[in-house]
Amino acid sequence: MAFVKRFLYLIVPLSVGLYFVREYFQGCKYTGNERLDDKVVLITGANTGIGKETAKNMALRGARVYMACRNLNKANAARDDLLNITGLPADKIKVMQMDLSSFRSIRNFVTEFHKVEEKLHILINNAGIMFTPFLKTEDGFEMQVGVNHLGHFLLTNLLIDKLKTSAPSRVVTVSSLAHMSGTVEFDNFRGEKGYSRINSYGNSKLMNILFAKELGRRLEGTGVTSYSLHPGGIVTDLQREVLNPFFVKVVHVLGYVFWKTIERGAQTTIYCAVNDNAGKETGLYYSDCAVKTPFGVDSETAKKLWEVSLSLTGLKQ
Repeated sequence: MAFVKRFLYLIVPLSVGLYFVREYFQGCKYTGNERLDDKVVLITGANTGIGKETAKNMALRGARVYMACRNLNKANAARDDLLNITGLPADKIKVMQMDLSSFRSIRNFVTEFHKVEEKLHILINNAGIMFTPFLKTEDGFEMQVGVNHLGHFLLTNLLIDKLKTSAPSRVVTVSSLAHMSGTVEFDNFRGEKGYSRINSYGNSKLMNILFAKELGRRLEGTGVTSYSLHPGGIVTDLQREVLNPFFVKVVHVLGYVFWKTIERGAQTTIYCAVNDNAGKETGLYYSDCAVKTPFGVDSETAKKLWEVSLSLTGLKQ
């Protein structure tokens, strides 16, 4: 009996403490009940992780959600899962194919999207790749920068007019705390002057923030607002693709306390997409549903990145 008491005296405080520590690291939980009835939402990379969770949330708010994904089989399986979970009719969640590593695929996607939708109220640039070996996109750019930045840059610009005619509308770009290690290597978009998979990922995430900042400046007064964000530390398929299976297990054990669940990782994206106060802001960076100051971001670099990206993607100045 004495042993049981000692055990309880030890385990109960530890359990309570663990709960509060875990809850602290889970970050914000957005509780706003804004409706999106008759709104159109487009999410890249929505077949897994926080993209899938965001798609579910947007659909439950009444939006018609388009999942723009590279792999149609995986996307359709995710769609079926979401329809089963939500009980929503099939026309509330739709799948379209798009490969962000191909400018041709992006342009084809936009052409098809224009055929099926007159409006676009929320564009969520969620898709991303992480720590890949040195690869090039179809257009010859280093893969992480090409997919994470240039692909979304082209997609957003091709949809700008539709976003303007649908205003008030929003562009939400998912970045990462990894931007703190990033720089913009203007002379190395093709990765031929040296490549580090970690550095390139950080560079691409910094570009996301610079892009969102400059987009906000350029669209000021149009009714289109722009946001970038850090979703928090989350165990997603990105980590599973790059980590040794043993380290994946270690990350999951530590992640129970220190990493966010996928549901909580989607909260800042959801906040930026629907919150009324956020709708009065533009070009800012968010973490845990609040404005934060990003590292290494300045207006001149943002403007230069925009101009260089216009040239690299073949868009007119």
